[in-house]
Amino acid sequence: MEDSLVQRILERKESGNIRGLMTTKDKVDFVSNDYLGLARNETLFQLINMHVGQAEQVNKNGSSGSRLLSGNSVAYELLEKYLAEVFISDSTLVFNSGYQANLAIVSSVPKKGDTILYDQLSHICLKEGAWLSKADSVMFAHNDLADLERKLKNAIGEKYVIIEAIYSMDGDYAPLHEMVSLCKKHDAKIILDEAHSTGVHGDEIHEGNGWAIEQKLQEDIFARVYTFGKGMGVHGACIAGSQVLKDYLVNFARPFIYTTALPLHSLVSIDQSFRYLAKHGDVKGQLNELINHFKVELKRTLVSQGEYYYLGSDTAIQPVIIPGNDRIKLIAAALHTEGFDIRPILSPTVKKNTERLRISLHVYNTKNEITRMLETLNRLL
Repeated sequence: MEDSLVQRILERKESGNIRGLMTTKDKVDFVSNDYLGLARNETLFQLINMHVGQAEQVNKNGSSGSRLLSGNSVAYELLEKYLAEVFISDSTLVFNSGYQANLAIVSSVPKKGDTILYDQLSHICLKEGAWLSKADSVMFAHNDLADLERKLKNAIGEKYVIIEAIYSMDGDYAPLHEMVSLCKKHDAKIILDEAHSTGVHGDEIHEGNGWAIEQKLQEDIFARVYTFGKGMGVHGACIAGSQVLKDYLVNFARPFIYTTALPLHSLVSIDQSFRYLAKHGDVKGQLNELINHFKVELKRTLVSQGEYYYLGSDTAIQPVIIPGNDRIKLIAAALHTEGFDIRPILSPTVKKNTERLRISLHVYNTKNEITRMLETLNRLL
């Protein structure tokens, strides 16, 4: 058996896309998803620990079981009630991760005889959910309304359109208003993954409650999936939707039913992260200022050089395309040597010849760091 595993690893090495774990120290962070700096926020850290210490709950360290056994608690139920207010929904159901939440809803809600239509650039957890479902699954071209409509016309049964608010590799938005109109026309339900918009988009009341609410479209979307391990700086996720949807997932979503519940510390962390952001919404403005600075400096420093090009993004995710796994790894390594932590995104994670540097911006990055990084990248290209 191990000979077979070794052979597959060697094949991946020969193709130039072998992966490995690494740690970094004293590098400028342009890689993490901690867009608002909440994962390293000392005040939030103190608030979480204080409220964990004050909580009246027997199991302080672990949950002791799945939520349908011993893992449910008053803390869980209060958190879900609060999150329902934040996300302006009838109910929410908390999951251990965004991957688990997406897998749960897409695999369990569409049934045999239905059709799942997912965007070409959807995260793998959404695609795997579709493949695990007994429904037919159909891919449509990225953000291509015409292609989606053609496939909606041929879809059978209940139709579910799977999209993301912000796509993690291109850093672009779904055309949400147009998607909503098209799905209404064809009586299709939208499942929206708000992983990279949670925290950085939302209304002015709760802050950070996502792109759909900022666009005032939450009532037109069947289910919204929010992830807390990116912009919110903690861990976990939830699905926001109707009470009927929540009841259904509790009964039929296997990733929920058979998973040990989150510990108290995670529940308090989610709660305190949203309460902190509600009082410090100005950090979103700080992030937007740095995004604008990046775009100005990129135009000044990074001249288009044929095969190297910039996709263009208004989000904290700024991809620079540098084709070839070997080439992109060499440039990322050189940037690392220069003090910048930027990781290469290799094929097959992205399409061959669209390998890239996925540059992530954060409120703790300085304008000087952004300028120096782009000048260094221009020199390396």
